[in-house]
Amino acid sequence: MAKLPAFAIVADIGGTNARFSRVDLATLALDKVAVYPCADFVTLADALTHYRQQQQLTDIQHVAIAIACPVTSDVVSMTNFHWTFSIKAMQQQLQLEALQVINDFTAVAMCLPALTEQQKVKIGPGDVQPGKPMAVLGAGTGLGVAHLLPVNDKFVPLPGEGGHTDWAAQTEQEWFIQQTLAKEYGHVSPERLLSGPGLEAIYIALALYRKQNEAPLSASQIAAQALSGGSALAVDTVKQFFASLGSVAGDLALTLSTFGGVYIAGGITPKLLPLLADSEFRARFEAKGRFSAFNRQIATYVVTAEQPGLVGAAVYLKQFLASN
Repeated sequence: MAKLPAFAIVADIGGTNARFSRVDLATLALDKVAVYPCADFVTLADALTHYRQQQQLTDIQHVAIAIACPVTSDVVSMTNFHWTFSIKAMQQQLQLEALQVINDFTAVAMCLPALTEQQKVKIGPGDVQPGKPMAVLGAGTGLGVAHLLPVNDKFVPLPGEGGHTDWAAQTEQEWFIQQTLAKEYGHVSPERLLSGPGLEAIYIALALYRKQNEAPLSASQIAAQALSGGSALAVDTVKQFFASLGSVAGDLALTLSTFGGVYIAGGITPKLLPLLADSEFRARFEAKGRFSAFNRQIATYVVTAEQPGLVGAAVYLKQFLASN
């Protein structure tokens, strides 16, 4: 095994903000966390250089970056921001010994083995079987989906675009939602419901279904009204969100027999955690006909770690350095 450096720098780059941290590669502890608006910098290299200088970390030569876009070649182009760069060119420009760039949800998948009991909340029955595949999905601006396979004491992330498959309606209410969204978008994917914009879409569709005249609300307003109990429509919107989340999570469990657990990440579910236990999430996760007993054995968790992308980037970098 290669000798690991004591510290590295990890980053989690979204369409709005760039998060940076130093990580102790022995313990995976994060410190010197800084968050910058992406718009403050012309390039990602500029942002990273600023962080290293500001935090006096210019001696650290190993960096891992999780970024919100596909990473399929040397050239990386962000989906929701204008940064485009060559990984090799940036490594040479900044004189780094190692620069690993991965998809942001690949990083979330890689964080799963490093989660402590305090960084996840178990929902319902089922037990984790060590060494078995895991799945993770996270609702935020969109719906991220990935799997993680333990292979020979390493972890192999399997990123994908499962948020853009077909969403399956199962009740009369869901058929109405499906038809409403289909009129606007054509194809109705899980992401159309299981995201911030999805929460807003469910709210409007439910109002139409109930023939209520309601003004649109933002996802944060819907969440606040649901948590306070101030709006029955907001409460039922969140219930529908969790029911659909359970169904999609159950599909992921079946796809790769994820006896290592299914993990719910992203920014939305942890905020709505008080309403999850009273929802149909786990019932819909298990409601798979002849395979209901199969899914009942699989554990489900909500990831409550503050910086899963940074931790996952650190796990990925540590594994890469140890094998090279």
